[in-house]
Amino acid sequence: MIPTITMLYAGLLGLLLIVLSFRVVGFRRKSGTGIGDGDSEGGARLIRAHGNFTEYVPSALLILLLLELAGENPVALHVFGALLFLARIAHASGLSKASGATPGRFGGALVTFLLLIIGSIWLIVRSVMWQMG
Repeated sequence: MIPTITMLYAGLLGLLLIVLSFRVVGFRRKSGTGIGDGDSEGGARLIRAHGNFTEYVPSALLILLLLELAGENPVALHVFGALLFLARIAHASGLSKASGATPGRFGGALVTFLLLIIGSIWLIVRSVMWQMG
């Protein structure tokens, strides 16, 4: 079985990671900051948007992959992947605009957490069901 659903969302999220990375690189080039944020709040936000993405997306993609390999409903998997992609765009956008709470940051984080919780429980239940026969 080729996990084509996970491949789609891993590709989309990989491109989003590149966008977030280029934003950090652009900030560093423009500000002359070789490492860190140069005490710039805007730079710190860009770096955290990138960092937060790299902290949460790999686990979510692993969950998606395992669910796909387990043969779960393709529509449900597409909903999971699409929500993850949209949540990460919203989070990065919201965090890039302000250090405090923004609707995008809050909503993106909330949806990401919910996907991780639901996906993790889904995997546990599926695993136990298979083990029980």
